[in-house]
Amino acid sequence: MLAVHYGAGNIGRGFIGQLLYRAGYEVCFVDVNQELVEEINRRKEYTVMLAAEDHAACTVKNIRAIDGRDEEAVAREIVAADLVTTAIGPNILKFIAPIIARGIALRLQQGGKPLNVIACENMIGGSSTLKSFVYGALSEQEKKTAAEKIGFPDAAVDRIVPLQKNEDKLLVTVEPFYEWVVNQSQVIGKVPAIEGVTYVDDLKPYIERKLFTVNTGHATVAYLGYLYGFDSIDRAIQDTHILSLTEKVLQETGAMLVAKYGFDKENHQAYINKIINRFKNPHITDEVTRVGRSPLRKLSPNDRLVSPAVQALRYGISPSGLAIVIAAALSFDYKQDPEAVEVQVSIREAGLEKTIEKYTGVAADSPLFTDIVENYQKLKAR
Repeated sequence: MLAVHYGAGNIGRGFIGQLLYRAGYEVCFVDVNQELVEEINRRKEYTVMLAAEDHAACTVKNIRAIDGRDEEAVAREIVAADLVTTAIGPNILKFIAPIIARGIALRLQQGGKPLNVIACENMIGGSSTLKSFVYGALSEQEKKTAAEKIGFPDAAVDRIVPLQKNEDKLLVTVEPFYEWVVNQSQVIGKVPAIEGVTYVDDLKPYIERKLFTVNTGHATVAYLGYLYGFDSIDRAIQDTHILSLTEKVLQETGAMLVAKYGFDKENHQAYINKIINRFKNPHITDEVTRVGRSPLRKLSPNDRLVSPAVQALRYGISPSGLAIVIAAALSFDYKQDPEAVEVQVSIREAGLEKTIEKYTGVAADSPLFTDIVENYQKLKAR
């Protein structure tokens, strides 16, 4: 079996690539980092180490790589593939879509068997988004055939893979915990047998549970940690004030999720506890500036901060903790992050209120809007 995986970075190697290898796939990585491609092809294996007390490690074999700029080579691999996956970042999907479309078109011309393309990205509806980009590069007839032969099942993925610099260019350290959930109802043909993947008929509850617990909690620790002068997540979460506020925020998002999807309250609390313990892992040093990067995306209406706050209000839950975190995100003035710089320029030139409306979509007459403004002013005055 052949899996074509876009993205040979730490997440691609340390999470998706590892599980595909364990499932018996030959993994062909696609990446534009020529040095990485050459190293994979030279060694044909790499090591994944757990960020845990025993530092347990495993070797991933049966791998190779191709340059993502070689469109013809990538297309040929997609024609032959049994599965295509990605872990490249939400903003890059539109750039790889034309090449994937080319491979799919060739596959359809040759009467290939059904294929599933799974975008393992930190976003809602990643595969559906990729599908829309791919379909934009297909003819009407190709779209019609692809609808019957090519599946784009959405997925929710979760594994902390911190920034790292290792002497071994292919070594990657990851946390022990991982979760990969795939929407089975969107799979075309045979369901890929991958140990560690959970297939469900309705993915949305799992996506929102992960996004509004893991990602919301991570962002909370990052933005507050930055304001309070901490450089890493594990150090920031040791601060009693940050820990207390993180717990408060996750109680708010948890109450919303329980009300919306009917999650068992005790089970969800156990999930929250597990997530907070993951942030405390002393074997993972993740910079608050990395976790807090791209604040425009994190502050957008459908993402990890604003969406759960707005939804909480609908269920009669006060998002007072979330309002503090949104204000902290607006205060994130890390000069090496272009999006953070853009937010600060907007606050200076257009004012805080206009900036909130522009980037969060929260209306000025919402009680959440008032809370955000008040908390922003308190944070600035501290």
